[in-house]
Amino acid sequence: MLKTILSISGKPGLYKLISQGKNMLIVESLSDKKRFPVHSVEKVISLGDIAMYTDADDVPLKDILTTMVAQENVAPLTLDLKKVSSDELRTMFAGILPAYDRDRVHPSDIKKLFSWYNLLVESGITNFEDEKTENEKNEE
Repeated sequence: MLKTILSISGKPGLYKLISQGKNMLIVESLSDKKRFPVHSVEKVISLGDIAMYTDADDVPLKDILTTMVAQENVAPLTLDLKKVSSDELRTMFAGILPAYDRDRVHPSDIKKLFSWYNLLVESGITNFEDEKTENEKNEE
């Protein structure tokens, strides 16, 4: 599911991939459902390609979001992200991913993760597992 959810550099929020055209993508904002083209010169990254640094290996974003859904009972965070301190962010994130790399994961990264989580939950996207292909379903 996270492969079709995109972050676009310079634009706030998250976007769902609707279709692909020549040299552009058609996306829909998760917050206001407006559709618009994103051209190939803009930096676009899929949430499925993002991972967070830990002391051992990198942890995929889907695993972190799945943990957050379980801990928060599929509810948005009640935290005011504009007023929260860096120490509070780090403490809360340590409850989700205890072994995160405190040197390479910055408070701004944690704040962005929390805002993405809230946006995904408010949009009704709470299943972050990859959808299996037909071949994988037939093998089981």
